[in-house]
Amino acid sequence: MALAIPLVLWTCAALAQDYVGSDTCRDCHDEQSQTWAESHHARAWTEATVANTLADFDGTAFTHDGMTVEFSKVGESHIADVTEKDGQNAQYSVHSVVGVAPLQQYLFETEPGRLQSFDVVWDTEKKRWFHLYPDQDLPPDDGLHWTGPYKNWNGRCAECHATGFKKKYDAPSQTYMSEQAEIGVGCEACHGPGSAHLDWTRGVNLAGGVDEFGFSISWGRGDTESEIQQCAGCHSRREAFGDGNPLPGTPFHDAYNLAVLRPGLYQPDGQILDEVYVYGSFLQSKMYARGVSCMNCHDAHDANLKADGNAVCTQCHSPAGNPEFLSLKSREYDSPAHHHHVAGSEGAQCKNCHMIERVYMGVDGRRDHSFRVPRPDLGLGADACTDCHTDRDQSWAASQIEGWFPASTHRGPHFGTVFADVFSGNIEDTAGLKDIALNTSQPGIIRGTAAYLLQPYSTPEIAAETAILLTDSDPLVRANAIALQRPAELADKVDRLSPLLSDPKRSVRFSAAKEFLTIPGQALTPFQRNNARESFADWQRSLANRLDFPETHLVLGGMALTLRNAPAAEQAFRQVVLLDPQREEAWPILVQLAQINHGPEAARAVIEEGLKSLPENPALLGLLQQFTR
Repeated sequence: MALAIPLVLWTCAALAQDYVGSDTCRDCHDEQSQTWAESHHARAWTEATVANTLADFDGTAFTHDGMTVEFSKVGESHIADVTEKDGQNAQYSVHSVVGVAPLQQYLFETEPGRLQSFDVVWDTEKKRWFHLYPDQDLPPDDGLHWTGPYKNWNGRCAECHATGFKKKYDAPSQTYMSEQAEIGVGCEACHGPGSAHLDWTRGVNLAGGVDEFGFSISWGRGDTESEIQQCAGCHSRREAFGDGNPLPGTPFHDAYNLAVLRPGLYQPDGQILDEVYVYGSFLQSKMYARGVSCMNCHDAHDANLKADGNAVCTQCHSPAGNPEFLSLKSREYDSPAHHHHVAGSEGAQCKNCHMIERVYMGVDGRRDHSFRVPRPDLGLGADACTDCHTDRDQSWAASQIEGWFPASTHRGPHFGTVFADVFSGNIEDTAGLKDIALNTSQPGIIRGTAAYLLQPYSTPEIAAETAILLTDSDPLVRANAIALQRPAELADKVDRLSPLLSDPKRSVRFSAAKEFLTIPGQALTPFQRNNARESFADWQRSLANRLDFPETHLVLGGMALTLRNAPAAEQAFRQVVLLDPQREEAWPILVQLAQINHGPEAARAVIEEGLKSLPENPALLGLLQQFTR
């Protein structure tokens, strides 16, 4: 219920003694507080008040694929009366509100403490209801239905929409007791808990772990990498290790595992495809390599661009240049001589050539932050030119660019052509991947991706040639190079990988721990066994924070199979299908495990159970034939 939010908010603030709340900051930092209060950060998650709720709940209705929802107001409460396509009906009071533009979402408390993100949302620009996934058939028993595990707010979303958030999921009861210091992305979400700063203002001696002003992270001191990583905690496609918000200032790779440029997430040339939230793109850019940070373009407190249109780019890309970035050539960029379009037109906007836009969540256009030179000559299916010139093809676009820039140095070999072959399954030679992984002039995320894509093709020779990557300065490279050692001789594998059990970054230690699952204990020294045990235990603790995710139980099941523990594997795969009955890859394995642990009748029962959720699944139908002969 919406009225429960203030109680949760302030009770949690009292329990989390280090957090003092954004209202406290206003007393001394009024200008910054007022700027922040109008930001999307401040309104990332708010109470369901009349002022915050932008949608029309005055007797409106929405129908989609057999589902109908009627919206109404009862006093101060906003009500959604939902009739699912199978006829089930339930009435929900809007618990809280997510976002402000270009769409607004609404959370329902379907069980005490469990918040679910409703798929019918409000378009704040066109003033209409719409469905986020209009092309998907999502009955109530589907894991992707709005009531399922993938639309759960506590586990999937809240940590990036709250301050001091802790999920607190109880696996045995499958319930949440989540708490936060503050809903919305408050001051302390970026600056860290404020109690020590208040102590500093009173002249109290500060304990360790904070800077001289009492903060866990120091902004505006020239440590751009720490600042970027703080933003990246939410603005990235990643897997979290903890149970909620890490302490601001925690290094990214100690708190998250970043998704590299995988098929389905990115285009082969690294441009955005799925919803990947900026950081993986920015790491590819020359801007990142030259020390540009988020704050060079975005205001720290309202998060808007510091200037309108091309002016945000011409802070540096101009004849005047910028003394902070001396490697940038001072020249005129914002002119037809460079962009070859009519001045002031859409084609003359820097972002339209160098930051392609893709629309997510139906109406939310987001820009690629790799800031790249258009390469239609690569023929990889996505480029800025044909985004606008939809009646033309990439050959035409490539010809135009070559005519404008005949002496360009930007038409050489590109990692995207190598990645494209892997993405399409047409790889004939792994040399290209290996060369990219070893090429230190490439950004770390590209080299890490090459190592990741090379993993299925590794050989003892590749393991030896790529062993140098295990000592690379970039944790993305180290973490993704570890699996390349699987085909190595046991002694070589132990010798190369054991140092990474003590790597400074948690993401690397976790990757190493996984490989030691298959290494016999007698092959290790007591010191190595202890390191392996500690890293493995830390990885398990991290997995325990995600027991509400079906995919976590797939990992646990795979781990149990590796350790030849069939009962534990069956338990894990059973949990997968309980959380998501449509998880196709889990059912056949569960059938085999039921046969191993309980016999053919039990296996047949699992097949019949699975076919109720997946009646046309070919693997289950094939197994049914086997067990009825």
